[in-house]
Amino acid sequence: MTDPDLRPAPDDLQLIAVEGKTLLNAFIRLQPDIHKDDPNWITPLEMERQALLDPNKNPYFEHAIAKYWLVQRNGKYVGRISAQIDQMAIKEQGEPIGHFGMLACIDDAKVADLLLTTAENWLREQGMVKVQGPMNLSINQEVGLMVEGFDTPSMMLMPHDKPYLQKMLTDAGYESAVDLLAYIRDANTLFPEKLRKLAERGAGGKVTLRKLDMKRYDEEIETIVSIFNEGWHTNWGFVPMTDSEVKHMADELRPIIEPELACFAEIDGESAGFFVCVPDVNEMIRGLNGKLLPFGWLKLLWRMKVRGPKTARVMLMGVRKKFSAGMLGQFLPFRMIYFVEPYLKKSPLEQVEMGWILADNMPVRRLIERVGGKVYKKYKVFEKAL
Repeated sequence: MTDPDLRPAPDDLQLIAVEGKTLLNAFIRLQPDIHKDDPNWITPLEMERQALLDPNKNPYFEHAIAKYWLVQRNGKYVGRISAQIDQMAIKEQGEPIGHFGMLACIDDAKVADLLLTTAENWLREQGMVKVQGPMNLSINQEVGLMVEGFDTPSMMLMPHDKPYLQKMLTDAGYESAVDLLAYIRDANTLFPEKLRKLAERGAGGKVTLRKLDMKRYDEEIETIVSIFNEGWHTNWGFVPMTDSEVKHMADELRPIIEPELACFAEIDGESAGFFVCVPDVNEMIRGLNGKLLPFGWLKLLWRMKVRGPKTARVMLMGVRKKFSAGMLGQFLPFRMIYFVEPYLKKSPLEQVEMGWILADNMPVRRLIERVGGKVYKKYKVFEKAL
């Protein structure tokens, strides 16, 4: 078989397999360069991107492999892509599906074609029968291509893409696999009276609400993941989190999590549901150009501790399967949202994003819309048979 790294490229393009620190840094810095004229682009911290892509730092690589490529024209990098194979995803899905991600390129069909066919060829040679993406790098990290909502910045762990990428994918034979939505809600939106009464009266057993206990932080994160893995396992693309990934997530969230914005519902002493909202890191790193040195860390610290964030994102919300049916299943999410409302009103937060949400998950969509959420961004995951 032909190594995709050696496959002939168009005369003016050079395909480069990313190996070593210098090329990895070029890979990371290409997307900010492509978005340099986009006023809503926020450059991720380079140290975070390096950790994401490094097999020695990202526990995703305990069950996955990935390959990265750059495309160069006349000495200038003009495109990048990754291809991943996640053995846990294959086990959950029951078929050999590979993923592509980290897609960024100039508005040039030849560049896009070279990137996509390179990733496809490598996945095919590894025995994959289908490719889905973009995923940066997994379903539990950044997912999808933004297709609506380019007029506002994206929040943490949500993609921000060029509008022309959607056509490039469809022209390359990709079809929509699933649609994802992000909702926005003003933090001072009043809780509807009917829902307030529902949230206050309780339902189905002794329900208690409490905020996250930072003194038992690791245990609290384990509870969140336990409910997540149980409650989300029937969702499209679900892949459970490993113990290493749980610890990694806990370490990343610890500096930014606010206990008053994370709560648990318990029924007769048993954990039944959770709600996690975190300040939007993207707002706080805007304008730092991906760097904390020499003075970026001072700006970040001031924005976090003095000014305070104006935006936040509901990253996770879940209910244990045994409690998810009937009236109780409808009640718990409302009750958890209602529980954090007083803090939202007192905080400097102005807007809260709730997403991503599967477009066909109508129960959750109705819940968010009933408390004042409005769709403001749309994403797609694409797929193609290999």
